[in-house]
Amino acid sequence: MPHNPYRGEVEAILGGCPYRLRLTLGALAELEAALQAESLPDLLERFEQGRFSARDLIAIITAGLHGAGHTDITQQQVAHMSHADGVQGMVQLVAKLLAATFPPPEEDASAGQGVATPSATHETGQGT
Repeated sequence: MPHNPYRGEVEAILGGCPYRLRLTLGALAELEAALQAESLPDLLERFEQGRFSARDLIAIITAGLHGAGHTDITQQQVAHMSHADGVQGMVQLVAKLLAATFPPPEEDASAGQGVATPSATHETGQGT
């Protein structure tokens, strides 16, 4: 079954096997706990500023796998998975997953206003 980008899903080949990844609300909560972040905006700020480690990449990929239903895969297993493009491929996968989960605001054609996302809310301190 192909991935659904409208649901924030991305595809990846890890360790030679195809996977779908998705950061659901539960996966994001798992990620907050794994990275000891106090809130979703704290996580977003950390990634927007490029402050992440290899452990963070492992946690994000694991959460994405769990969000897509691969709940039997552990962080230890992800740590030993490979990507055809090496570490850079893993970094690009995480960037793609975060972009699919938190797309930039879209313009509302009827009102001419942007739709607030968690990232936009974090930056302005306001919601819609």
